Amino acid sequence: MKISRLLRGGIVLSLALGTMIGTAFAGEVLNREENQQDRIAQGIKSGQLTPGEAAKLEKGEQRIEANREKALADGKMTPREKAKLNRQENKESKKIYRKKHNARKLPA
Repeated sequence: MKISRLLRGGIVLSLALGTMIGTAFAGEVLNREENQQDRIAQGIKSGQLTPGEAAKLEKGEQRIEANREKALADGKMTPREKAKLNRQENKESKKIYRKKHNARKLPA
């Protein structure tokens, strides 16, 4: 009887920890998405991004957001799902940088 109580307690504890970790992963991803949205908005404001460039970048961010929502559909995010979203955010971050810094230099 004691073993089953310990086992149940361990299962409950592991589920609680798993949910907390999944929520933490989701928070990190969400913070990153917000940061990249801010970078796009800053690029528009400063004139570094054209409306077309911004629209393409926004579309990429929407895809990542949809993938995040899928990952959280069961209420938690696994380390594998977090890694996948992180890779997508890395790619999108590079696109933002390239588009913001693609101005042509005038001949001297």
